Amino acid sequence: MEILVPILVVVLIIILASIKQINEYQRGIKFTFGKFSKIMKPGWRLVIPIFQSYKKVDIRTKAVDVPSQEAITKDNVSVQINAVIYYKLFDASKAILAVENFYYAVGQLAQTTMRNVVGSVTLDELLAERDKISDEICNIIDKATDPWGIKVENVELKDVSLPEDMKRVLAIAAEAEREKTAVITKAKGEVEASNNLSKAAEIMAKTPGALHLRTLSTLSDISSDKSNTVVFCLPIEIIEAMKGKEKK
Repeated sequence: MEILVPILVVVLIIILASIKQINEYQRGIKFTFGKFSKIMKPGWRLVIPIFQSYKKVDIRTKAVDVPSQEAITKDNVSVQINAVIYYKLFDASKAILAVENFYYAVGQLAQTTMRNVVGSVTLDELLAERDKISDEICNIIDKATDPWGIKVENVELKDVSLPEDMKRVLAIAAEAEREKTAVITKAKGEVEASNNLSKAAEIMAKTPGALHLRTLSTLSDISSDKSNTVVFCLPIEIIEAMKGKEKK
């Protein structure tokens, strides 16, 4: 009986030491004699010391900041670009068995992929089609990390920084584009105004007394400002109308 007590104590200590807790957001990768045996679900699990070992893996979505780096666009413009990548594990065993350090591997893959994709587009496309480029980077990384048990959910380009001289060039180009638009708009307005004036002149020429009424309206507008002296020439139509009245 005295011999059984120490044995029971040792067995109890071994059992307590074998109990491992796996949280809900984790999975445990169990190895038996160095070989992968199973994926442990959340809860209390037994891992026999010496014979077995395990490794916890967080399966929550991870946000990895891809550091700012220099890339050259298709039209040979150097830009500084950074991004953030969101991914999660769909197979915890592959993330441990297929790649040494999946955190580091995903970060390095994101950097190289981002440089390659930026190098395949022009600066205008990079600035105007960020969402499309982000989706392309996401698809490439997701396909490459699939054997690692990783699902890439999203990639977002955070910032695209241009050299100072390029910023000045773009500002000049934008200003020139605005001036071009203003000139075109003004020219269209002048064309429309001239068409309306032409129609108005045609209508007034065909309507007796219309020009006389317009003249009186103009005189009424001018008379409201008494600070100026206005010299007004009467149109020929008014003079002819007065002559016709005298003859009668």
